[in-house]
Amino acid sequence: MPTIVPAAVRTMSLLELFAREKRALSNSDLARLMDLPESSCSDLLHTLHELGYLMRTARSRRFYPTARLLSVAKEISASDPVYAMASEAAELIRDKTGETGLVGRVEGGVVKVLALTEARHPLRYMQNVGDKLSLHVSALGKAVLTLGTPEEAARQLRLKPLKKLCEGTITDLAMLEAQVEQARKQGWIWVENEGGDGLAALAVAGYVGGEPIALSVAGPTDRLRQNREPFLAALQEVQAMVFRPRSAKEPVTF
Repeated sequence: MPTIVPAAVRTMSLLELFAREKRALSNSDLARLMDLPESSCSDLLHTLHELGYLMRTARSRRFYPTARLLSVAKEISASDPVYAMASEAAELIRDKTGETGLVGRVEGGVVKVLALTEARHPLRYMQNVGDKLSLHVSALGKAVLTLGTPEEAARQLRLKPLKKLCEGTITDLAMLEAQVEQARKQGWIWVENEGGDGLAALAVAGYVGGEPIALSVAGPTDRLRQNREPFLAALQEVQAMVFRPRSAKEPVTF
């Protein structure tokens, strides 16, 4: 059974502390702010200084992160692991349900499709990776909104016009907020005939590396209605494999 490594927790807490304080700090400052013995804090600072992740001022002997951490982060983000995760998750959803699996995130009032694996059925939901979907009709988007506050959900829904796309499209902001709130309470959302006649989707959301992401299964409304319970179970199984709980210290940003 994996366990949390205290030294790794202290290291990340130290870097987050610098990000919050935005100033050079002494060993005693850091020990006090992290509630650590000064000797333990000194060893941690010495290690990171020797590795090149911290610099030390000549006169005051205070510490501050170097650009090395930023350089490493840029190298990692150049091949964003979120896309690899998204692709695998979409395939898992398709394999478990037979329907189209999607992964997406909210960006500036719309939903960006990060990954999609098409269903094996001739009649199936189709979209392209990179497509932008209207937030107010998207199961993916509204699932992501459940991770934030009701105020943030309302703000995101106001960023773009609430256009009527088909007979079932909801354009009333209060109704959309209530739909998101219900999904927040139950942990998943069901959307049918909102973005297109005869189309339905189930979605759940969680965090990957601190980023709010949603998973969805989508297809013809009749077929999804008939299989809603097993499809939801399959979606939640993938959810448990992909996501982790968010720390209370982590802000939710869309």
